[in-house]
Amino acid sequence: MSNYLTCRRCGAKLGQDDRAIYWKLVNRGAEDFLCIGCLAEYFKCPKEEIEKRIRYYRESGTCTLFR
Repeated sequence: MSNYLTCRRCGAKLGQDDRAIYWKLVNRGAEDFLCIGCLAEYFKCPKEEIEKRIRYYRESGTCTLFR
């Protein structure tokens, strides 16, 4: 059994940003996640928009998920 989480849709290995943005935008109590690419498809937006949102939360310092 692996020690890391994977995207429930495509199986990609997930990093902290993948989990944090999923918690922030979809479900704070989630235990399974979508990678950034699959999350962009879920919201029908470009992947860059999700990445831009991650940068915003990290730079703003207002969200503890991105510290």
